Amino acid sequence: MQPSSGEAEAVALRVAATVRPDVRGLSAYAVGHAPGAVKLDAMENPYDLPAEVRDDIAAAVRATPLNRYPAGRNDALEAAVRTAFGVPGPAALLFGNGSDELIHLVVQACCQPGDVVMSPVPSFVIFAMAARLNHARFVGVPLTPDFELDLPAMLAAIQAHRPKVIFLAVPNNPTGGRWTDEAISAILAAAPGLVVIDEAYQPFCDGTWMPRAAELDNAVVLRTVSKIGLAGLRFGYLAGAPAWIAEFDKVRPPYNIDVLTQAVLLAVLRHKPVLDGQAARLRADRPVLAAALAALPGVTVYPSSANFLLVRFSGKMGANAVHQALKTRKIRVRDFPDDDSALAGCLRISLGTPDEHAALLAALRDILS
Repeated sequence: MQPSSGEAEAVALRVAATVRPDVRGLSAYAVGHAPGAVKLDAMENPYDLPAEVRDDIAAAVRATPLNRYPAGRNDALEAAVRTAFGVPGPAALLFGNGSDELIHLVVQACCQPGDVVMSPVPSFVIFAMAARLNHARFVGVPLTPDFELDLPAMLAAIQAHRPKVIFLAVPNNPTGGRWTDEAISAILAAAPGLVVIDEAYQPFCDGTWMPRAAELDNAVVLRTVSKIGLAGLRFGYLAGAPAWIAEFDKVRPPYNIDVLTQAVLLAVLRHKPVLDGQAARLRADRPVLAAALAALPGVTVYPSSANFLLVRFSGKMGANAVHQALKTRKIRVRDFPDDDSALAGCLRISLGTPDEHAALLAALRDILS
């Protein structure tokens, strides 16, 4: 039964008087749903797990009691995460419901109202969202026109704004670039607070800061399992000096990782070479797709160290029109808001299977012709 116009107006007035004005001014994070489509819009691993891994998952789920809360600590899972992802022994670990939750926890623990959170922009939108929802002030430092890190501008902004938290996505989302270790070291030296090195896409690039996670006095390393084939689990982890992790653990909600997520992840990590092999396949396919896209008329492909490509369309048909034309062919890629001037004319294309790449390229050749 639909509420009457008077009832709806009364609810709207009560909401306006109660909900924070800045929240009412936001848009909810949009999650696409595209059943039956070629899905190249969310940086997911396109390959399913083999039957033997799924059998182990089923056994783990059947053996997991659901009538009890999760344990406060899962030593077996912590040991498996350390082994699978090279977390150094002296580093402490904190698990989150995806890396998104951990980003919020860091801001909550570090920032009082008005404190500054900083990141290059464009970058992962949750950095800015977490700052604003937790009463901090977000300062974005623009990348260069070619989507490279503007280190002088970054250092100047650090000096001017003295941020409590700096987020560095390495490689960066949505541009795909990986900032040099020298640039990151310069930011670490200049930062007055904490630097969070977000390595969500590390399986697709060379290099990592994880081996130094315990020895960095003003940085922690953030990871997720979403990009390596486990996006449905919603599991992230933060590694760093125990003193940092102990503070973040104080604002972590109790039981934030459910028992099924823990059981399934523990089962899958026994087959870590399967995930590594899938990531290697995507890495090998990336330059092939990039070259094929760059050969299309009016298309520029930016260098990427992640499992996606940022592509600019500068021909007669703009990115928005290309995006809509792909949607009609049931191929989903990521577009950007019209008010995002830095990414105007760009689409982000996740790596998929060879057959999905072939379908994408055939559609684009037809659209751009």
